[in-house]
Amino acid sequence: MTDKEYLEKHLDSDKLEEGLKRLELGEPLQYIIGNVNFCGNIINVNSNVLIPRFETELLVEKTINYIKKYFNKKVKIIDLGTGSGAIAISLKKKLDAVVDAIDISDVALEIARENAKENNTQINFYESDMFNDVNDKYDVIISNPPYISYDEEIEDVVKDNEPAIALFADNHGLEFYEKILSKASKHICDRAIIAFEIGRYQGEAISEMAKEYFPDSKISVEKDLPGTDRFVFIFINL
Repeated sequence: MTDKEYLEKHLDSDKLEEGLKRLELGEPLQYIIGNVNFCGNIINVNSNVLIPRFETELLVEKTINYIKKYFNKKVKIIDLGTGSGAIAISLKKKLDAVVDAIDISDVALEIARENAKENNTQINFYESDMFNDVNDKYDVIISNPPYISYDEEIEDVVKDNEPAIALFADNHGLEFYEKILSKASKHICDRAIIAFEIGRYQGEAISEMAKEYFPDSKISVEKDLPGTDRFVFIFINL
């Protein structure tokens, strides 16, 4: 199905002409339509939040499987950099869990709260720069943080439309992994999982970073469906 055909299928006739014009100007389909299906949930999106990707669905799926494997209780989860709320909503729907979700962007949090309400999920949203204003401890920390280096080439449709604050990070894209891991020990229970989505060349660097902060942990770098390193899981006392 072409992008034009997709719009014709999903937009009312009175909105189609405008939608086609926006498409010609290089705007992503998901922003034009206003939502995306993520893990079976309809998630509203606009240019204030990153468009949830299929790879992130796999992060959610893998995390759910590990939680079921290692925990036999109601778990407490925090989603760092929640954006549209897609990860937090999907975890809450599939698990017996208390889910907190934070973001530095107040406009992103507005969208996330709207999505949680429309998907009938109870999630606690907070404005914070990663752990800066977080005091609780969690069984699971999950994050798909900004991880693109500022000098990395990316598609124009992404660079020109999606929020830079959700895409780019200093230190070759590793800035937020360092922020999270350097403070995570104060925010995890005795037994915990840290789950990251990562850039394709970051697995080794993040593994070494994790070993520095959690030397006794088990670390797993895992691939997405095309076979690219895409996830890091850190298992603490598990």
